[in-house]
Amino acid sequence: MNRTGRTQLVLGVILILLGAWFLLDKSMPAFHAIFEKYTVFPFNMFLIGAVIFIIGLVTGQPGLSVPAAVVAGLGGIFYYFQNIGSYADWYMWFLVPGFVGIGSILAGLLGDNTAHNIKRGLNTMVVSAVLFLVFSSLFGGWDMLGNYAPAILLILLGLWVLGSGIYRSFRNRGG
Repeated sequence: MNRTGRTQLVLGVILILLGAWFLLDKSMPAFHAIFEKYTVFPFNMFLIGAVIFIIGLVTGQPGLSVPAAVVAGLGGIFYYFQNIGSYADWYMWFLVPGFVGIGSILAGLLGDNTAHNIKRGLNTMVVSAVLFLVFSSLFGGWDMLGNYAPAILLILLGLWVLGSGIYRSFRNRGG
């Protein structure tokens, strides 16, 4: 069976299982009570991310690791917001590119253009982390570095950009 046929087979089975799940959930209160805690927001986003990842593994599509990581990461952000009871920490959204980076690294580790995806994923994660740290320090998210946090983080980002440029030029020259 070719890749397209395998993908359609897996997707068809998953749709049938989801339909059966929804049918049982609506028709049997005992079934609903058992799985109720796993279907509440935002925990269900973790499960959706896991299902997307498993679909990618089964169908041989490691690129599905990226949307799986994003969906699961969004579930983590919403879980954080739900637990603190406030959506005021808007700078948390700067972590989303980092989730893309995690998915890219997973795709690379699963064999999809390994070197390129791992490098791109690491770069995306670093940029996301720096943006998150800069904005969270500017808007009072954490006080570890005090008033100097934005300056220190920008210096660290500059050192990383400079170092990666120097590394790239040496690698291209062969020495």
